[in-house]
Parts: sequence; C-alpha cells; structure tokens
Amino acid sequence: CLGHRFRDPALLRDALTHRSFTNENPGTPDNERLALLGDAVLSLVVAERLLAAAPDEPVGVLTPRRAALVSGENLARWAAALDLGAHLRLGRGEEQMGGRAKESVLATALEAIVAVVYLEDGLDAARAAVARLAVW
Repeated sequence: CLGHRFRDPALLRDALTHRSFTNENPGTPDNERLALLGDAVLSLVVAERLLAAAPDEPVGVLTPRRAALVSGENLARWAAALDLGAHLRLGRGEEQMGGRAKESVLATALEAIVAVVYLEDGLDAARAAVARLAVW
C-alpha cells in the first residue's frame, strides 16, 4: 500500500510493536523510538508539500494545515485504511482494551512505519510513501 518493499524484518517488527507488548516481553524493542523519527520525517515531508503547493501562503496558514495533516486523528485514519492494527504486536491488556483501533496506538505505529521506510530507502522513498497516504 505504501509502495515500499520492507527489507529488514526486525525493523518492521519493531515498528509494529507497542510498548504494552514490550512490558510483557522484557528486552523486546517497542516502536516509540522509530515513531519519534517518523514524526519528524512526516512533518518535513508534509511541510515540503504544503510549501510547494502554496508558495505564497503565510506560515500562519500553513502551520495549522501541517498540524492537521499530521494529527493523531489523521494518522490513525490512514493507519486504519492500511489495516495496520491487524499487524500490531500488543500486550494482553492493550489487546483487551481495543488497542488495535486506538488512535494513539495506530498513529504511533504509522509514524514508526514511515521511519522504517526512511531508514531503508531514504527521504525520497518516505516522500513517496507519504504521498500515497495523504489526501492533498
């Protein structure tokens, strides 16, 4: 769906691992560090697209547009469209509480996936993946 062929199964697994799984399986990395990077990549790519699409718009207009596009709600919607929740590794408690459909869980996982695309193939690949996600 993102147009990316994932090559590092361990990195992809980390991107799909929620901290609740890590809490029950000590020593297992979770997706939060990847999500930090993915958030930055998403913000950069979205800002680039907005500036290119509206070069004369003031920052006061573009900043809220960018924030809306990379909001947790929006990221969760994109993640749900990819059926990302079905692939998450969750702890038992999070699973029972509906974690596969939670906005924060889905948004974090999507950010982590974007980070994996970036780490594996660079910024151009991340740009292409985000372009497939977003409705501009």
